[in-house]
Amino acid sequence: MAIDPSDGGKVVRCRAPAKINLYLHVLGRRSDGYHDIDSLIVFAGVSDQVSVSRSQRPGLRMAGPFAHDMETMDWANNLVVVAARALSEVCGESPSVALSLQKNLPVAAGLGGGSSDAAATLRALAELWTLDISDEQLRAVAEGLGADVPACLAQNPVAISGRGEIITQAPKLPAAWLVLANPGIPLVTAEVFRWFSPTGSQAAPLKEAPKDLGAMVEALARRSNDLEQPAITLVPQIAEVIEMLSTSEGCMLARMSGSGATCFGIFSDEASADAAAESIGNEQDTWWVSSVQMLRPGLAQ
Repeated sequence: MAIDPSDGGKVVRCRAPAKINLYLHVLGRRSDGYHDIDSLIVFAGVSDQVSVSRSQRPGLRMAGPFAHDMETMDWANNLVVVAARALSEVCGESPSVALSLQKNLPVAAGLGGGSSDAAATLRALAELWTLDISDEQLRAVAEGLGADVPACLAQNPVAISGRGEIITQAPKLPAAWLVLANPGIPLVTAEVFRWFSPTGSQAAPLKEAPKDLGAMVEALARRSNDLEQPAITLVPQIAEVIEMLSTSEGCMLARMSGSGATCFGIFSDEASADAAAESIGNEQDTWWVSSVQMLRPGLAQ
């Protein structure tokens, strides 16, 4: 988080890092229409950025390489705006704020971009308004915004269950580098779930900290992303993304994140990840490809 003075007053900037599901088990459909899930979430060193400041001209300004993908969206329904409105109602602050979203992450991509943007907005406004609000109160606001928002508010490796609202700290994870690749095709989560058929998956949270990256990868290989197959049915290019990642030199595991279409490969070092990202990007110049560090606790701020 960064706080800058300006002629118009304080500006608070907050990063909204990409969310990565290292595995995702879908356990069954609930009576409320959601699905119970079991997942291990980490965050990556690539992010959107939310900026907030007090203003007599409230509104949302968007910029960045993926801002154009949101141009047809009613700005009042953008999760950044919804989050600001929700927090102002809870704390009694005026919603007269200027909101700015630097959209660096692809939209509808399995990276939790909208949820991370909403969480960043809550954190930024809590600082701007100097709110005396507990973590539990802020998390309650986050829960009302979407299933992924509480985890994105934590911005640390977490295990999630329920529909996503039950969050526990993950065991300490080893350092790793990720190559993220998206074929440039948006994929709506609800549509992927419509194509999902129960797989019989069980909850399998990590109980102990892996001794090293190899042990973590072995543990992940015994788990899966249950949404991968229905997503591939809708966007067959996902299978090609996974294949290109998995056959890259140094890739230890390749898998889809969330409901897709972004996939990730795990690498032990920056040089190998950078080389793989460059090779894939050169061969698939319409894809979004990024080599990033898997963020450790405290690095997402």
